[in-house]
Amino acid sequence: MTAIIDYGVGNLYSLCSSFAYIGEEAFVTNNPDEIQSADRLILPGVGAFEDAAKKLFASGLVDVIRDEVSKGKPLLGICLGMQLLFEKSYEFGEHKGLGFLKGEIRPIADVIDQSLKIPHIGWNGLHFPKAREQHPLFAELKENDCVYFVHSYYAANCEDSIIATTEYSAELTAAVADKNCCGVQFHPEKSGEVGMKILKAFCKM
Repeated sequence: MTAIIDYGVGNLYSLCSSFAYIGEEAFVTNNPDEIQSADRLILPGVGAFEDAAKKLFASGLVDVIRDEVSKGKPLLGICLGMQLLFEKSYEFGEHKGLGFLKGEIRPIADVIDQSLKIPHIGWNGLHFPKAREQHPLFAELKENDCVYFVHSYYAANCEDSIIATTEYSAELTAAVADKNCCGVQFHPEKSGEVGMKILKAFCKM
């Protein structure tokens, strides 16, 4: 059973529909007791980092999430939800994140070809680090399987946690993990059968 954390930001019900499609139970909640009783957690998110971080910290759920993650419960951050897992973001200023993962969020404009459009929107292939074993989240995927991105910022200085990258004239972080804490910059719920395979794999963690 997967709890999709509702803190006022995110495509909550499209995620629920995706879980229903793969035959897995998921529910949207901001109830601490329900979060504690779930087998795994999803932190969604769309929009600006500062606004989302303020809503998350104001929700009163951060301590509950921290406690559950510290107990080993799997957590998956999606898009902005992944970015919130890091120490801080430099999106229109400097803003504090949850600090589950080392690194920070920086504008892709600093590293990509200036002729390319921002935000980065569309289907891009995933590349898996050759130096390490493929992460269980991607157990059913192969090199260059495509997923759907919508983002203007990326996770930087987080080499130790990178489990997938994508190419947009520069190599950008596509997914990260440290123990039971995972994050994907793309939207599995918008990524067709590849995305469904990822969500199914998360349900096995």
